[in-house]
Amino acid sequence: METVIFVLMLCACAAGFVLFRRNTVPVCRLGPIEPSKLSIIIPARNEERNLKHLLHSLELQTYTPIEIIVVDDCSEDRTREIAEKFGVRVITNTEPPEGWTGKNWAVWNGYQEATGDLIAFLDADVRLYPHALKSLLAAREQTGGVISVVPYHEAVRFYERLAFIPNLLGLYAFTSPFERSNPNKGLYGSCIVTTRVDYELARGHESIKGELLDDLNLGAQFMRAGIPVTNYIGYGMVSFRMYPGGIRSEIEGFSKGAVLSTSKLSGWTTSLVAVWLVGLLAAEAAPFVLGMSWALPIAAGYLAYTIQLYSFLHYTGRFGYWLPFVHVLSSVFFLYIMLYSVYQIVFHGQVAWKGRQVKVGGRGRR
Repeated sequence: METVIFVLMLCACAAGFVLFRRNTVPVCRLGPIEPSKLSIIIPARNEERNLKHLLHSLELQTYTPIEIIVVDDCSEDRTREIAEKFGVRVITNTEPPEGWTGKNWAVWNGYQEATGDLIAFLDADVRLYPHALKSLLAAREQTGGVISVVPYHEAVRFYERLAFIPNLLGLYAFTSPFERSNPNKGLYGSCIVTTRVDYELARGHESIKGELLDDLNLGAQFMRAGIPVTNYIGYGMVSFRMYPGGIRSEIEGFSKGAVLSTSKLSGWTTSLVAVWLVGLLAAEAAPFVLGMSWALPIAAGYLAYTIQLYSFLHYTGRFGYWLPFVHVLSSVFFLYIMLYSVYQIVFHGQVAWKGRQVKVGGRGRR
């Protein structure tokens, strides 16, 4: 029996190696082959803590966009003031009309003002390495279609580091080899690069105006239009610090799409993620089975997962070298996120995000 448990634990752990792909953005210092005009659109709602870091990183780029548009989405802090100090164009957004979510409305209005033949949508918490824009444009030129990047997660405080497991699961979802043929293949909304022509063929954010999972549904729109979707991980190129404002915003941010996003994934991806998670949680039960006959294979499973998580950490984010050894802390946080997400959807039919209540099913405002 002990041998069977040990083999099952190793098989569950191995699912992570199948799902995880180190698909980083190739570094390009020469820039895109074809000359192009790039517009950058940044939706920003109460982003005074983050926006200055993104705009400063854009100043350091080796490729210069023709315009940077910050869409101030009804912010109640110094977001607009900070954007104006950097000399970028600032658009004052209105509250979203009925049937639109806030971010989709902000991005769409920013796009209406853009003039470039290439468009980059960046969240305000993103930070770019100096060669990032050149490399992103070159990568998009090579693959064709639309690309997105799952940024490297800069976790500073303890509560931010608890997001290690949720963040890793996000990487699984976007780098899984089984997503290549998924007709609903999604994009990661923090960093998206597309041509104007492709964006309009996919009907852009207007086609998903009421969707809570804007990035996943936008990717599906590109796929339906016959436009290739390619996702990268941001190690060494694109990073972000997601929730410097506190653990409450972190919980709201992760829980708003935690349950709903699983319906967009390939069945194989979902199944392997489930197997990996079951093995992880079983391994973390090791302290509770001490003295039992199968304590040793469970403990061996914990060690196997620890080694695996440590190897993935390098490409995932700055979570602290100690966290993989006590990964049970992040797993507990993940379980809380999932339960809270279920509670919001089942009992309230809406989720909270940045001071707005968003109804599930594309009817609310964000």
